[in-house]
Amino acid sequence: MKNYDLITPEGTNDLLFKECVMRKNVERTISEQFYSRGYSEIITPGLEFFDVFNLRSRHFPQEDLYKLVDRKGRLLVLRPESTMPIARVVATRLKEATLPLRLCYNQCAYNVSTQMRGRSDQVVQAGIELIGSSEKIADLEVIETAAAVLDKCSPGNFSLEIGDIGFFNELMNQLDVDDNMKETIRNFIETKNYPALNDILDNIGKNNVTKALKMLPRLFGGEEVFEKASKLFSDENTDAVLLKLKELFHEVEKLGCKGKITVDLGMVNKNDYYTGVILKGYIEGYGEPVLSGGRYDKLIAEFGYDVPATGFAVNVDAVTKVKLKNEKIAARSVEAIVFAEKGYEMKAILTAKQMREEGRTVEMAAFSDLEKVKKYAADVKIEKIIVVNENVTEL
Repeated sequence: MKNYDLITPEGTNDLLFKECVMRKNVERTISEQFYSRGYSEIITPGLEFFDVFNLRSRHFPQEDLYKLVDRKGRLLVLRPESTMPIARVVATRLKEATLPLRLCYNQCAYNVSTQMRGRSDQVVQAGIELIGSSEKIADLEVIETAAAVLDKCSPGNFSLEIGDIGFFNELMNQLDVDDNMKETIRNFIETKNYPALNDILDNIGKNNVTKALKMLPRLFGGEEVFEKASKLFSDENTDAVLLKLKELFHEVEKLGCKGKITVDLGMVNKNDYYTGVILKGYIEGYGEPVLSGGRYDKLIAEFGYDVPATGFAVNVDAVTKVKLKNEKIAARSVEAIVFAEKGYEMKAILTAKQMREEGRTVEMAAFSDLEKVKKYAADVKIEKIIVVNENVTEL
């Protein structure tokens, strides 16, 4: 039988020294943006009942989840994301709280990665949930916060994409197909699988709706996208969605995002989950979104509390990887090492304690030979050695 005691499970890895420091820095940077806008932190259990993630609007296939069974035989999962557990908390413990609620989090999510090697199964996510407002100002607040987070993580080198699931939904309402077919079409659009999308729509029939759906993955760019979309398909409902999104586009530009924001009508994330504006964020040096979110007005109602909500999550690990490539960082900064000659160990401990109380960072020497201490200090770049005997001497 093969032993696995020297490796980590697939999709996980150990973080060492500088990686830990950088991730803590990223977490602190992001959290400061949340706190400065009045968000309060919430922590949910790493273990949840499977039922929390088996709702209509956000079904997670069992094969994508890490599962285990509790002592009563009930199916549990490692938390695959944070929004649904927070929705559960809002619908139970926070149901009587004054709205709107501004909640933030910084915790791990666990997903089984079956499609791409190298993708992490354990990811640290930091995000916000603004709960209890369906107003445009709430969408603007979330987008402004997303832009601020991206700019702090990658100053000047970020971009935002916005879309609205409403345009896709209005088109799909015109098709006489079942929910399974709608989900297949949505998936082909999201993955920009043009051949498969064209084939399935040709089988449904050639009309203005299928023509527009074929072009949906290509409808991304600047302001010109709105005119292209309206020429493909226009009625009262789709025109209203495009007008609202166009206004939002121009307003976000005024937030310092001019030239950094694009429109993508082919951004059709799980359509039973999102109900309006969708956003994704990118930073230079990482080929996938490091931020994603949007409006989800129906989700919390599935837990028995009908309130609108919007928010986003940031992939902290992805941001950390980029910053480790681009920035120099010290794993630690130790000012001095304290060496105790034989018989003066307690005096050395007390000396180090006093130095720490003065705000200095010191390390105890775990050697009985001063020459070994000097070599160690040189290797780890500690400049000062404090020798403790009858006296306390700095070398």
